[in-house]
Formats: sequence, C-alpha cells, structure tokens
Amino acid sequence: MTLQLTAEQQGVFDAIEGTTEHLFVTGRAGTGKSTLLNHLSWHTEKQLVICAPTGVAALNVGGQTIHSLFKLPIGIIGNQPIEQSREVKKLLTTIDTLVIDEISMVSADLLDAMDRSLRQARNRRSEPFGGVQIVMFGDPFQLAPVPPSDPSERAWLRDTYRSMWFFDAHVWREAEMRIHTLREIHRQHDEEFRSLLTSVRYGRVTADEAGRLNTVGARPAPHDGIITLASKNATVSRINARELERLPGRSMTADAEVIGDFGGARTFPADERLELKEGAQVMFLRNDADQRWVNGSVGVVSRIDRTVYVEIDGEEHEVEPIAWEKLKYSYDPDTKELSRDVIGEFHQFPLRLAWAVTIHKSQGKTYDRAVVDLGARAFSPGQAYVALSRIRSLEGLYLTRPLRPNDIFVDDDVMRFMTEVAEAQRAAKLLAP
Repeated sequence: MTLQLTAEQQGVFDAIEGTTEHLFVTGRAGTGKSTLLNHLSWHTEKQLVICAPTGVAALNVGGQTIHSLFKLPIGIIGNQPIEQSREVKKLLTTIDTLVIDEISMVSADLLDAMDRSLRQARNRRSEPFGGVQIVMFGDPFQLAPVPPSDPSERAWLRDTYRSMWFFDAHVWREAEMRIHTLREIHRQHDEEFRSLLTSVRYGRVTADEAGRLNTVGARPAPHDGIITLASKNATVSRINARELERLPGRSMTADAEVIGDFGGARTFPADERLELKEGAQVMFLRNDADQRWVNGSVGVVSRIDRTVYVEIDGEEHEVEPIAWEKLKYSYDPDTKELSRDVIGEFHQFPLRLAWAVTIHKSQGKTYDRAVVDLGARAFSPGQAYVALSRIRSLEGLYLTRPLRPNDIFVDDDVMRFMTEVAEAQRAAKLLAP
C-alpha cells in the first residue's frame, strides 16, 4: 500500500522507527491517526505487533485483541498471578514494538496487566513493558473505557487508581511516554466549523457558538443520500427497518460465510444476514482496492443480481463479497520472526443499511452530510463531539433537535490529563534550543 504521509505524520513515523522511545500518538478527529498506523504496519522494519481492546477495532487495523494476544482473563485482573504458556512467552519475547490502537478504551488495570505480562515473559522485571517499545494511538476525547458491571470490581478500581483511564495506570508514570499530537486536520477544511468543533471537543461552547450550530442544524434535512447518526441501537434499527419496508419490491438476503475461528457475532465486521432491496441506502464498510469507494461512503442499491450494484454520485459500481481476515501472531523458531497467521475469515458484501448508524459505529468514518440524533440527551462524554466531527462541513450538519448544554461535556479526568499534556509540551518548547 502506498500512502502519502504529511511532514507531521512522517515525523512521528520516524520517531517510531528510529528510536525505542514509548510514544502516545494523539490528535483530534480527522488528523490522520489511522492513516499513519496503516502506513506503519506496512512499512516498519521492526518486529511489530498491533493490538486493540475490541474485536472490531483489531480487525480494522489488522491486529489482534489484547486479551487474545496476551491470553489474559476477561474482567479485572488486579494482582492475581498471570499464567503464561511457553508459546505466549516466546511470542512476547520476540516483539520489538507493540502498537495499542484505541488506547482510550483500555483501562488502567488492563494496561498494567500488559506491563506485568511483558516484564514476566521477557524476564526484565525492572523495565516498563519489559523493554518493549510501546506506541499508543487514540484520542481520549472520543472513546472511553467501559466500566465493569460488577460493583465489587468498580470499588476495587476506585480504591486502586485515580481513574479507570489508561493514563492513570501505574506503569504510565514509570514509562516516560513521549506524546505526539497530530494537529493538521484533513477531514474539515472550513475554518469556522473547525473552530466550533474545537469548542465542542473541550466542552467550552459559548451561547453564540451553540446558536450557530443550532441555527444551521435546524434546516430541514434532505430525504435522500443522508445518514442519521444516532446515540441508541434501537433508534438505528427502527429507522433502517422502517425505510427498508417502505421500498417496493422483494427483499434479498445474503448470508455471510464464516470460516475457521472468527469468534461470536459480536465480533463480526458486517451483518451475518444482510437484507437489501433495490433503492436501499447503504454504507461501505471497507476501502476499495481500486479506490471506487472508501470506508464510510454512502450509496444506493441500483440493482441486485448475482452480485449487488450500488450507485455512488451518479456512477454505478458492481460490489462483490469480500473476506475479512482474523489474525493471530505467532513465533516461528526457524526464522526467529513473528508472523501474522489467518485463523478465521468472514465473507460478506462490505455493505450495511445506512439510513442510520450508531454514533459509536461511525467512529473513524467521514460523511459529507448527516443528521445527528442524540436522543433525550448525550449519555457519554465526547459523544456529541464524535458525532459532529464525522461531518466534513458545517453545511452538512442537520440536527433532530437543538443541542443543549448537557449534551456537550468532557470527562474531568480527561481534561486533567490533556491539560497536563499541553503544559508539558509548552515547557518542552521553551526548553528547546
């Protein structure tokens, strides 16, 4: 794959490749974190392993889930002994660089368990992460760790850590992370919208800014070619089912083919049973190798034959089923190198009904225009920011209701951490020769 990096992205790539420093790569929505990670996975000369906290996130970056890679138990790990097979020890010993994507979803307890696992496997107990270079990608203003449902586990976390966030893990203070903030925004080119999104990101929206967003968002939304970003799964299911039912004609279904070990339905990257009709609005779930569409492109099913034909911007394209591969890292004792082995495949059309999608699943996507439906209120920090920042321009924003002050809020611990980061970066600039 050939991806053209900006000078800013190239600088971070060089820092990863040319040093053994621990790095945290962050930046607001649309600054190219995923592009940089993709480039790194294809062009690194290190023994590099990529992992992520969820199955879907791991699939998106061609990696493995943290729990699967480290063979860690689900739930709070705490101080319980970590059991490691000889195979896991050998694998962890071989890694030069470990990339953790969507780090904001990794709890402090899980990051400390990863640290302990690496120290133990590599027999380097006095070194953070056992001497492995750690590179974290993510934006704490967007996705948060999911708290445990068990009350006793939540109580243990409160007593052990300042917060659940990765930056309050014990190893964070010991590891001397160098923080790289990507600042060049590639998604939005409208300066006014960029400024408004910055205010939403930090939870500091003035009355005038809220009025501007609400005035623009109050326009009647077009009836075709627009997607609704909703906070609840039930809202998304209801909209998609209603719109599909309204279309004339018979619906067609495509059943996915699952090969090998792909895990349960929660880890599937597309619908196990995809129901479509001619005229259905759909979203693409993968970039096309021939660059006819990208992950997040919205089109309309123009006809259905042995394959599906989708019209995007007046041009019809034939869409065929593709394979998502579930990967597992292994160590080859003969070559003394790591390899990524395919242990499962999921074959399906890379399409999803797209009159609506959840804000959570819109993460990483870009839309020319969208309706934002926050329901009665935004129920998690950063949710409004994630939704609004998916859209390219202010003109593409439509709201089901006006934004209210309690829709736009930021986690207090995130604000504390990011303020510390900004202060440290300012101090470093002042000390630079």
